[in-house]
Amino acid sequence: MKDIVLLKGDGIGPEIVDATKRVLAAAGAELRCHEFDVGATAYEKTGETLPKETVEAIKKYKVALKGPVTTPIGKGFRSVNVELRLAFDLYANLRPAYSFGGVSPYKNVDIVTVRENTEDLYIGEEKEINGGYEAIKRITEKATDRIIRFAFDYAKSRNRKKVTCVHKANILKKTDGLFLERFRFIAAEYPEIAADDKIVDNMCMQLVSYPEKYDVLVAPNLYGDIISDLIAGLVGGLGLVAGANLGKEVAVFEAVHGSAPDIAGKGIANPTALLQAAVMMLEHIGDGKTAEKIKKAVEKTLVEGKVLTSDLGGNATTEKFTDEIIKNLR
Repeated sequence: MKDIVLLKGDGIGPEIVDATKRVLAAAGAELRCHEFDVGATAYEKTGETLPKETVEAIKKYKVALKGPVTTPIGKGFRSVNVELRLAFDLYANLRPAYSFGGVSPYKNVDIVTVRENTEDLYIGEEKEINGGYEAIKRITEKATDRIIRFAFDYAKSRNRKKVTCVHKANILKKTDGLFLERFRFIAAEYPEIAADDKIVDNMCMQLVSYPEKYDVLVAPNLYGDIISDLIAGLVGGLGLVAGANLGKEVAVFEAVHGSAPDIAGKGIANPTALLQAAVMMLEHIGDGKTAEKIKKAVEKTLVEGKVLTSDLGGNATTEKFTDEIIKNLR
């Protein structure tokens, strides 16, 4: 029995967490879940978006599965996702995305985005200047080396063939220049894996034109955030894609979409992204058998297309969609 922390999140978070728990139980996953609040829900109860007891639980159990959280735009509290990454030095963001027959606009996508998670503009250091503001973009050799090695090691362990560096070194010659320089240096340590690089704007065009040419992408924080969402659009949207935030000791797996407060409580939310996160979590803790079982059941449900939630073109409730996945576990 493996202990994990379950973070229910905001908006539709509790609904898709409950659906995921049902699927995990039906699949026979041997988990003991410790549930905690984060985000706006936690703030309303405790005055903290990431309460100390939640942090201590994650520190103790090392693995967390997180529902979506609300992040105010332009004001209010800081992103809980950023807080978690900084609290546990979750330096690697891993975002696989692949096509599902029946629901994906592009049929030939199988791309993993590896995003540096602790630096770049996401350090959130801004200051007022005459007539406006400026933000600090931080890129260091230490953080760059570990994310690039992570990308190549991931590619090697998964028998992936190519790693592409995404950058803007033609303009940002110091920061992105360092990222690209270290990529080229480290790539030489992995001669069995092809390596190339693309300027970020060209990368976006390439992804919507020839996604089948790309395998593993590694990028600084901002570009990784943008291109991973773009790739999610190629396969059917954020409702189908999961992510992992990984450090040396702690791993947090999450649905990468928002908390969708407009449909919260209506029973129509799509739990697929969190189920995909649960699959990644099970693989991480060594239960590949159960992970594969859930993955195949989700894929079968989406490919058959008989019972789908409204965001996928159907009219099923969260409960009915979850029932169909559980039926397909057999």
